[in-house]
Amino acid sequence: MAAVRLSFATRVRAPTQDAWSWSTSIRGIKSEMWPILKITFPKEMTHIGGETALGKPLCRCQFLLLGLFPIDMSKLTFTEIERGHRFVEQSPLLSMRSWRHERVVTPSGDGTLVTDNLEFSPRFAAPIVGWFVKQFFQHRHKVLARNLGASAARQSAGHGVRTH
Repeated sequence: MAAVRLSFATRVRAPTQDAWSWSTSIRGIKSEMWPILKITFPKEMTHIGGETALGKPLCRCQFLLLGLFPIDMSKLTFTEIERGHRFVEQSPLLSMRSWRHERVVTPSGDGTLVTDNLEFSPRFAAPIVGWFVKQFFQHRHKVLARNLGASAARQSAGHGVRTH
């Protein structure tokens, strides 16, 4: 099964600290995903990454297509966290043989560059799943730009490389 690699980068006007806070807040995560997917979290959870034990599931999340149809389940697991800068999420998903999502938040000129690097291997329908994930992360970056102020200097959402 082929691994799919995608990368998305958006420069925003918000300070790096604000971009990090958005990226790790449940509100920010849910906002980026909506209305394509609704993700469930425990009610008391407001942020990820605070006291997260690396390599152990933080919680169980369900993904609902259009907020209605259950399409996947995740045991949200972080393998690396550099607070204020970067996290790597490698969560077991029902739909994926492997899933790796890295988000990097770095100062850039008068704002912040937010980059998502993905590597995943779907269990089935790889071309369709790859297309969906690409569309989904392009949407996430549009929402990110809308909420944190897109910089005119750079906004790109996605290029992909398929490897075998």
